[in-house]
Amino acid sequence: MMADERKQKSETDFVVIGSGFAGLCCAALLARYGYGVTVCESHYAPGGAAHAFEKEGFHFESGPSFFTGFSSEDSSNPLRQILQLLGEKIETVQYDRWMTHLPEGPFVSSSDRKVHYDQLRRYSSAKGIEEWRHMEERLARLGEGIGELPMAAMRADAGALLTMGRYAKAMLRGLSGARDLQKSFGWLADQELSDPFLRHLCDFEAFSLSGMDAAGTPLAEMVFMFRQRFDASVEYPLGGSAAIVSALVRGLERHGGKLMLGAHVSSVIVEGGRARGVKLRRGGEVRARRAVVSNATIWDTLRLLPDGAVPEDWRRQAAASPQTESIVHLHLGIDAAGLPDDLGIHHVVLKSWDIAAPQNMVNISIPTTLDPSLAPEGHHAVHAYTAGNEPYEVWEGLDLRSDAYAALKEERSQVLWQAMEKIIPDVRQRARVALVGTPLTHERYLRRHRGTYGAGFRADLGQTFPGPKTPLPDLLCCGDSTMPGIGVPAVAVSGMIAANTLVPLRKHWKLLNELG
Repeated sequence: MMADERKQKSETDFVVIGSGFAGLCCAALLARYGYGVTVCESHYAPGGAAHAFEKEGFHFESGPSFFTGFSSEDSSNPLRQILQLLGEKIETVQYDRWMTHLPEGPFVSSSDRKVHYDQLRRYSSAKGIEEWRHMEERLARLGEGIGELPMAAMRADAGALLTMGRYAKAMLRGLSGARDLQKSFGWLADQELSDPFLRHLCDFEAFSLSGMDAAGTPLAEMVFMFRQRFDASVEYPLGGSAAIVSALVRGLERHGGKLMLGAHVSSVIVEGGRARGVKLRRGGEVRARRAVVSNATIWDTLRLLPDGAVPEDWRRQAAASPQTESIVHLHLGIDAAGLPDDLGIHHVVLKSWDIAAPQNMVNISIPTTLDPSLAPEGHHAVHAYTAGNEPYEVWEGLDLRSDAYAALKEERSQVLWQAMEKIIPDVRQRARVALVGTPLTHERYLRRHRGTYGAGFRADLGQTFPGPKTPLPDLLCCGDSTMPGIGVPAVAVSGMIAANTLVPLRKHWKLLNELG
């Protein structure tokens, strides 16, 4: 992309705002369908929350680090399906365990069921184990048919009756539990579990995925994740999340799509009551002959809409959408001399069972344990972060150049250092690079309203994630503000749904034939 393109006018079939996983999945599929697509990304790097950056030879990730089902034939991972359709593959390394530090003590989380149950027995009774086993059996029954039902068949219009209906046998197998899938994971856990530890463990598993406790997390999400974890594969992409982003960008561009970086969208162009493109902050315009898709959060999307573009009651309702809290990041480049070979890629440190309390849960990823190329020889790259439990209010209004901001970064990052010291006691002495990211960093570079981890529609309150459609004709949304919600598989599905909804049924049907 030439820099001056951001100051010019151009035209395409579809404009996608933002290059997060959802935006790239949507754009790449639209290009695969044969349409002209332009993705406008505000940042200098694609990927949204999944983008990566380099500092002094260390390659750091800013978002997801836990991936499943890229290489397994039993996987229903929507990203795998999209990459297959794009003709792209990524290399991965499989692993089957990671360490969790719970209030009761160390707990080895695993995709190996024997290890999984051995760990449960350390903290639960025989009765509790049977309760958990029965709960997992119910989860498995609720997931029947999911593996045979390609997420690529989903769309948000009446055509779904045909595209989903072609997999009628799989749908019928899951039909008996369809109503239950609309409920919360907490609803099932409360029915099945009397052991306090196991009930807490459900909250932990749910919060790790959605930023909400088990009561707030949709049961369908947990059914999918349990299936992926135990019946597919847990793996890390060589090159990190950036490798997935690169594969999606390659697929987009191979099929004629275009990615514009540093192209900050200032507003959606509305003419004749329809979305007709976007205006860029540098003065350019990208016109859309067919539609605009926003991968921004719902709150950030609202700011792009001119007054009167959507009904005021819908605007107020969308603005009031519940949201999760934000994140503090600690990126470390450390000397690995003398560290054990079995250090492990993932650690989670949980201080208490008040699961959503501020800074209560710390996630740690050390991807160089599986992919040494992400750091200079003899070193590790580390990403420690508090996902969805950092209050934005603590940071609100601070000047990023002020001493007060620097002091707060030092103070609020201590929980991350302390969690790291559980894994590597002398980590402060080993640090060669130390970078702290805050909710304000999250808000500024990822263009996320109040630095949020994502929308927080609670299943126990009957709240559901909205679909891709908006009241403004030819404006759709994708990403973690839309159905199915937060998480890599969920946002990939949201991108699929948006793309499929925008194309004629015959094209969608043909694509499913090619998927097989």
